Amino acid sequence: MILSDRDIKAKLDSGDIKITPMPDLGVALGTMSVDFRLGHEFMVYKRTEQPYIDVRQPDTLENLTELIRKNNDEAFTIHPGEFVLANTIERLEIPNDLAGRLEGKSSLGRLGIVIHSTAGKFDPGFMGNPVLELSNIGVVPVKLYPGMRICQFVFEELTSPTTKGYTERAGSKYKVQTQPLASKITQEINEGQD
Repeated sequence: MILSDRDIKAKLDSGDIKITPMPDLGVALGTMSVDFRLGHEFMVYKRTEQPYIDVRQPDTLENLTELIRKNNDEAFTIHPGEFVLANTIERLEIPNDLAGRLEGKSSLGRLGIVIHSTAGKFDPGFMGNPVLELSNIGVVPVKLYPGMRICQFVFEELTSPTTKGYTERAGSKYKVQTQPLASKITQEINEGQD
């Protein structure tokens, strides 16, 4: 069951859902979602002569990214075909009986900006600053600004609380992240291999 604005507000008031800093709910609270704002750090993939990324070879993932920081009034330009990791200003904590789902904003989608490519699900027990997988699938560069409303979170109740929250699981690779982190897929692929 998806939480309504009333239910989200009650969960925020009780501390079951924690958002820090708390956004202005007069603006950020929708009928069934809460808007989050774009953070200041962007993980940019550099142009390279490297022929490929091999998900089993960690060295092929090295030196592919650069972390860029922008101030409030500085625009980050995302070019057509570009893929960038970013994070939200808000830190989110979800209890073990709820799941979160990150969705894009329609106004940005109409400019060709995709907010998440695959990872829109946030597990029960998640804690951290959500990472965005930004892409520009349009034909014109778009300027994005730290502090702008970039995405929205929807919350769903589980039929029962999970036995272990995301941060309690040994295999959780992106626990309590505070900035965009590059892929850790080689940890997953190489688990259990000799």
